[in-house]
Amino acid sequence: MRGKWSSGLEPRSFTWVFRDLLAVSERPGGNTGVHRKVRRDEELLWLHQHGFTRVISVLPSSQNLEGYAERGLSLSHYVLRGGPQQREVLEACYQDLSRCLTTKTVVLLHGDDVSDRLLGVLAGYLLWSKRAPTIPTSIALIERLFKRSLGPEGRSLLNDLPEAP
Repeated sequence: MRGKWSSGLEPRSFTWVFRDLLAVSERPGGNTGVHRKVRRDEELLWLHQHGFTRVISVLPSSQNLEGYAERGLSLSHYVLRGGPQQREVLEACYQDLSRCLTTKTVVLLHGDDVSDRLLGVLAGYLLWSKRAPTIPTSIALIERLFKRSLGPEGRSLLNDLPEAP
């Protein structure tokens, strides 16, 4: 492959949370309504070219996740459905993120899009990992980074935080 597309396409809404370690974007290929396999392949190529080795998904379904392994990316999938298991799912997700950051694994965290839910997961991680001392601080950091307010769905995830390590 040559030219403009040889290094793939940056995923939509791509944002570094911790430069060269943790980034967030919408699902490679686009969200459910506009998902395209060609775009997914281009975005996965871009991720591979930029040193990503792991993807952590909080999609409600496992649709199209097999493509990550084909590109040499390891994958974890954490389904956040609310209810009594949500705290355990968040804890497993946060432990996974923590291991990745400790081992300097470059990871992409994504949902279908960069939604309040995904930003709530991030705000919760900042609090859980003690990178932010309080809920208002973690919310403010996420809102500043993503230049938008964190809505009720994202804020509600902060009520289900597991115990910090």
